[in-house]
Amino acid sequence: MGMLSRWELALERRQDALLDKVFRREPVEILDALRRECDDHAVVCSESRVVVPNAYEIELADSVHRELAREEEEVGQALIDTLARHGEEKGYEWAGPLTVHITDTPSAHLPNGRYRVSSTPAPQVRADSFPAH
Repeated sequence: MGMLSRWELALERRQDALLDKVFRREPVEILDALRRECDDHAVVCSESRVVVPNAYEIELADSVHRELAREEEEVGQALIDTLARHGEEKGYEWAGPLTVHITDTPSAHLPNGRYRVSSTPAPQVRADSFPAH
């Protein structure tokens, strides 16, 4: 195993540990929901080109949102990195720059009571289009 592969594996383990720490019981479910949202909205353009949405939004229940607020930036980056790896493994092409946004306001109306993931293709996403914290 090359040095870069070992470093990537160590980074992936650190991100998984962070997500486990913050979300406690939801990390696998939320990551699976992100992957499923990506896969479910894949558009086959040609034999060698599959385009997927690039802007993902996660709404969280109040209890999960409170836990997340402490390490929001690190968790957001870990979610983006995990989703980017998934897309790379599947050979997907993003519709634009990949973003995962966790809503600022916790939601009380979630279908499973804990989270909701949605996506949209947004080719013109800019860094300043999301509110500053």
